[in-house]
Amino acid sequence: MEGVAKRAGLEGVRIHDLRHTHASYGAGAGLGLPIIGKLLGHTQASTTQRYAHLDADPLRNASNRIGTDIAAAMGDLKPDSEKTANVVPLHSENAS
Repeated sequence: MEGVAKRAGLEGVRIHDLRHTHASYGAGAGLGLPIIGKLLGHTQASTTQRYAHLDADPLRNASNRIGTDIAAAMGDLKPDSEKTANVVPLHSENAS
């Protein structure tokens, strides 16, 4: 395997590093741990769980994704900004 990395010009990089990076990007993109586990060939969910920390704010990401999809369905997105909706911050009544 070292020869593969060297031939690719990735000296000092292990194949495992590439697998980890692949999984990390998937977790950061919100693909979900069951999908990432299947991609990596994990048979135990606990093995894939180590990538869970890489998605810093899954609730915010989920909410943004839903809002973007709704805005797109309503035609409120500009063609060049398909991934960002006009987000208006809401303030809690308890906020001082």
